[in-house]
Amino acid sequence: MIDRAAEDAIFAHLEDLGQPLIAISEERGEIEIAGGGPIRVVIDPVDGSLNAKRGLPFACVSIAVASGPRMCDVEVGCVAELEPRLSAEDEPRRGRDWWAVKGPGAFRDGERLASLHPGPLEVLGLETARPELVAAAASAIESVEARRVRALGSVAMTLCLVAAGQLDGMLSLRPIRSVDAAAAQLLVTEAGGAVAFPADDELSLEMRSPVLAARDPELLERLLTTFA
Repeated sequence: MIDRAAEDAIFAHLEDLGQPLIAISEERGEIEIAGGGPIRVVIDPVDGSLNAKRGLPFACVSIAVASGPRMCDVEVGCVAELEPRLSAEDEPRRGRDWWAVKGPGAFRDGERLASLHPGPLEVLGLETARPELVAAAASAIESVEARRVRALGSVAMTLCLVAAGQLDGMLSLRPIRSVDAAAAQLLVTEAGGAVAFPADDELSLEMRSPVLAARDPELLERLLTTFA
């Protein structure tokens, strides 16, 4: 229900704009609006749906606007964090706003994020948290000398925390979709970090690829060598 309500609100706004575009959304698929056009709007109505359902932190609405079909074509990324609900009857409440514009940089609640710099891999974010996948990756995680791991349950929010320097890196232990990462990956690169989609970087619903991100290219290469 949360996903549908968020998606309905986003599509209503896009239709009111009257701008020719292609909307790519987790629930509705690829939809031409106003006849379609070169602009792509990539939508995950709620990334971290289980967190939102259980009243846990780290759920968000993720929207990216792109001028072409690839991740590198994303021009604007917006991630609207949702506050945890105290009960199933509570309406979702808006939390922090994260956004990036290609060139001007990455922001959180109006404050520009500080530039990322090389550093040790103290805290590594993981997606997904399925026990069998985490167990299978344990030796590899140890080999990259990660001191601690965190599994948050939202690809977009995990990438945002890399952009903010709160996580030193992240990786998905299974392929993700473009809607999960399109907006937040721009925050990482605009903050000076590095992101990789080693299998596919197309902005489509067919796209499936692991995503890896780090505070600097050298750390990203270490993660890619081990996990990709």
